[in-house]
Amino acid sequence: MTEPMDEGSTTKSPRRPALRRYLPLIAIGAAVATGGLAALLVNIFEHKQEAKNPFYRVVELDDTIDDPAVWGKNFPIQYDSYRRTVDQKRTRFGGSEAVPRTPTEADPRSVVAQSKLEEDGRLKTMWAGYAFAHDFREERGHAYMLDDQVYTERQIATKQPGTCIHCHASVYVPYKKLGGGDLIRGWEAMNQMPFPEARKLVTHPVSCIDCHDPQSMQLRVTRPGFLEGIRALKASQGQENYDVNTMATRQEMRSYVCGQCHVEYYFKGPEKRLVYPWAKGIKVDEIYAYYEENGHADWTHAESGAKALKAQHPEFEMWNQGVHARSGVACADCHMPYQRVGAAKVSDHHIQSPLLNINRACQTCHRWPEDELRQRVETIQERHFETRNRALDAVTALIGDIKRAKEAGMSDEALAGARAAQRKCQFFLDFAEAENSSGFHAPQEAMRILASAIDTCRSGQLALRDGAPPGAAIAAPAAAAGSAAPAGSAAPAAPSATAAPTSGAH
Repeated sequence: MTEPMDEGSTTKSPRRPALRRYLPLIAIGAAVATGGLAALLVNIFEHKQEAKNPFYRVVELDDTIDDPAVWGKNFPIQYDSYRRTVDQKRTRFGGSEAVPRTPTEADPRSVVAQSKLEEDGRLKTMWAGYAFAHDFREERGHAYMLDDQVYTERQIATKQPGTCIHCHASVYVPYKKLGGGDLIRGWEAMNQMPFPEARKLVTHPVSCIDCHDPQSMQLRVTRPGFLEGIRALKASQGQENYDVNTMATRQEMRSYVCGQCHVEYYFKGPEKRLVYPWAKGIKVDEIYAYYEENGHADWTHAESGAKALKAQHPEFEMWNQGVHARSGVACADCHMPYQRVGAAKVSDHHIQSPLLNINRACQTCHRWPEDELRQRVETIQERHFETRNRALDAVTALIGDIKRAKEAGMSDEALAGARAAQRKCQFFLDFAEAENSSGFHAPQEAMRILASAIDTCRSGQLALRDGAPPGAAIAAPAAAAGSAAPAGSAAPAAPSATAAPTSGAH
C-alpha cells in the first residue's frame, strides 16, 4: 500500500517557461556561430587552395612570348611589382633621382637620372678618351634599361656593337629567332651587328622569359655570356663541363639569374664576343691577371697614353666575396624579398635597394630596429666613399704626373712603368667604384681593393721619380706622397643624410 503524495511537491518549476522563451535566441545564436565557423572553414580552404595554385592559367605561355604583359595575365601580383621599377628613389649613397629634361627628336626622354660626371669631375680624368667620359649617369630601374642604353651620349662618342643588347633588353626570343632556334648562334650573330641594327630586333627590357621557364616557371639562365662565363669559372675550380641550368641548386639560381648581367665583362676580338673574364677566378686580382695574360685593353688613355681597362658593374663578383654569399644568402633574398599577398607568398619583383625595404629585406634575419640597420649600412658606405675619394685623388694625381712627364719629353720606355701602374690602379679603383653597393656587398674586400689601388698609384709615381723599370714600378712599396689632384676636380663631400625619395614618370 503506497503512501499518498504530498500535494506541495507537485508544483511546476517556474524555470521551464523562461527557458522556452530563450530557445529562439539560442537557436539563432547557434546558427550564427555555425555560419561563422563554416565561413571560416571555407575561407581557410580557399586560402589553402590559393596557396596551392600560385598562378592563374589565363593564357598559355611558351618560349616565343617575351611580352611581360602577357605573362602578367597569369602572374598579376608579380607583374604589378615588376612595373614599379619605374620608380626613382635615392638612398644616401645610391639610387637615382628623377631629373627633368627637355625631350628632343634625338632623345625623347623627359626624365633621366643624375649625371655622375657632374657630381665628380675626376671621373672624366680617369676615363679621358673613352666613351664614359662623355656620359655616365646613375643607374635607374629595369624599366629604363633599354631606353637609357639607346639614348646615352656614349652612342654618339663611339659606335657600339649589338653585343650591348645582351644586358639591356629581353634577348632570349630574338636570339633564338636570329639563330634559327640556336640560342648561341643568334647571340653570336647579334654581337657583330651595329647597335642600331640590333636594337630593331628587340622590344622589351628584361622580361619574365629571361629568368623563368614558361612551362615549369623554374629559374633558368638564358644569357650566353653567363653560360660560358660560369662554365669557365667552374673549370678553373676543377669542375669541367658545368651546365648551370641542370647542375645549380635553386638557391644558387636565385643569384645566378642576376649574375647574368651584373658582372664585369669585355668584348673579344673583331666579332665582339661578350666574355666574362672568369677563367682564372672572379676576384679582381684574378680578373686583372686574365687581362694581363691576353693583353686586352679597352682604350688608350687620352692624357697618359696608358693601355687602360674599364671595369663594368661587378656586383656578382663582389657579392661572392662577402659574408652574405658565404652564409648562403642570395641576391633575391635581399633585393626581391618574399611578400604575402593574401595567401600567396611571392618574390617582390620591384627590384630595388634593400634600404628602401628594410622590414622585409633585412629584418627577416637581423632583429634590430630599422634605424639601427640603416645606420650600420651607411657607416660602411661612408667609409667606403671616403676611401674611394682618396683612391680617385691618387689615380688622377698619377695621370697628371704622367701627362707632365710626357710633355717634358720623357720616353715611352721610361714612362712604361708608370703607365703599367696606372692601368692596374685605375682598374682596381674602377672595380670598386662601378660596383653598385658602395662597398656593402663585401666591405673588407672593397677596402682591400681601394688600398691596393692607392698603393699601386704611388708606386707609379715612384717609377716616374726614380726611373724604375716596369716590373719594379708595380712591385715597389707605397712610400711617396702623391701630387695634387688636377684643378677643378675636387672630391665631393659625402651626402649628409638619406635624401627624400622621388618618383619617376610612370
